[in-house]
Amino acid sequence: MTAEQAALSFAGVIVVIDLIIRVTAIIVVPRNRRPTAGMAWLLAIFFLPFIGVFFFLLIGNPKLPKHRRQKQAEVDRYIRESTHGVERVSDPGHWPGWFEGVVRLNRNLGSMPLIGSNSASLIGDYQGSLDAMTDAVRGAKRYVHVEFYILALDSTTAPFFDALGEAVARGVDVRLMLDHVASLRVKGYRKTLKRLTAMGVRWQLMLPVQPLKGKYQRPDLRNHRKILVVDGEVGFMGSQNIIDRSYNKRGNIRRGLKWKELVARVEGPIVAGLDAIFATDWYLETGEEPVRDLSESLDQPGEAQDLDCQVVPSGPGYPNENNLKLFLALLYAAEERIILTSPYFVPDEAMLRAISGATQRGIHVELFVSEIGDQALVYHAQRSYYEALLRAGVKIYMYQAPYILHSKHFTIDDDVAVIGSSNMDIRSFELNMEISLLVRGASFVREMRAVEDGYRRDSRELTLDEWMQQPLRSTVLDNLARLSSALQ
Repeated sequence: MTAEQAALSFAGVIVVIDLIIRVTAIIVVPRNRRPTAGMAWLLAIFFLPFIGVFFFLLIGNPKLPKHRRQKQAEVDRYIRESTHGVERVSDPGHWPGWFEGVVRLNRNLGSMPLIGSNSASLIGDYQGSLDAMTDAVRGAKRYVHVEFYILALDSTTAPFFDALGEAVARGVDVRLMLDHVASLRVKGYRKTLKRLTAMGVRWQLMLPVQPLKGKYQRPDLRNHRKILVVDGEVGFMGSQNIIDRSYNKRGNIRRGLKWKELVARVEGPIVAGLDAIFATDWYLETGEEPVRDLSESLDQPGEAQDLDCQVVPSGPGYPNENNLKLFLALLYAAEERIILTSPYFVPDEAMLRAISGATQRGIHVELFVSEIGDQALVYHAQRSYYEALLRAGVKIYMYQAPYILHSKHFTIDDDVAVIGSSNMDIRSFELNMEISLLVRGASFVREMRAVEDGYRRDSRELTLDEWMQQPLRSTVLDNLARLSSALQ
């Protein structure tokens, strides 16, 4: 065979392989996948066949391994069976007419019951929330459960670590989980683990990517939850990680970026719900089954504030997008006002229609986002939705630099709110393990309204006229980022 014939044969093989890849992709890629995600993957594979296939094989499966999903289903069945009939609520007669259906939706998806007689307060000061959590750990008598997406030892978090060490020294059982990939990427990861080990804390990596140890799943499926439970009596949850508010990144420090967070401190039987999520994640990572009786924990004495609360877990371990379905149900249920706060707002088609539909039926809708971004791809994808939102009548407030508004919450009318770890983007709906807290109670919503008023004072409103002056290069970047955001 001559060199020319060999080259022709090689080219023919490449053409056949390319054709096989394209035909196979049309069959495989769209199966059980959002149409937008399927189309984005097909475009990537058709334009860059070999690179597209490589990334599809690496991150194309949005589900956790089957054995983890089976364990999650087992735990959910146990929670549903063991908590049957535990619902103790304030006064169903004063619920909005649609609220019972939303509660039932959450129960069917995430298994956790609605429970009344709780109290909650909001902490919007970054150092203040760290201080409150540290004080709670210092008062621990029996156990401390810590679960955070990012946890790092630095000068800001040192008192929290000291409190954990002191708790271990006085015989308190301290268990701690941190997301492997997220914490690995921040400064001081090894120092953090060494300190935890030296103090005697029982720590565990969440969703570790350690193929040599037989621990592997899609690397960008992450546990994004933030939970602290002390003695089953007080709990903390929200948007804040355990790290300095600059995230100890040189670029953030150079730009003077500071994270703005919101954390809920809760007391009452709902604390057992937060603890159940921790226990579930601990079981999924270690195989150590929960020992506490959840139904008895939920039946503890209530609190004077009398809030009805429901924990809503979500993530790739569930067959449904629990958080997205909750958010959509509330958006469609609103009768007067919707106020959304999300640092990464990249809605899918259903959420975009729900928001525009709300404004069209006369609902006042506001969206709080950051004026600047810390993640370029998500920031530009988010911007691509501003024109559609503004034309629909949504008021967009941009929290001014150098702060990154990282809080994740929203309010519906005057007595329902949601706070938690979930962004309003495709990653939080499909790829991240998240936790949200549904709260019904006018006192809590009033406190949330005060937070929103503060955001409004520190933001500037974006107008459609201003937005239409964006240069073409920004529009192109935004639209390209929007397309790539669908690669799930």
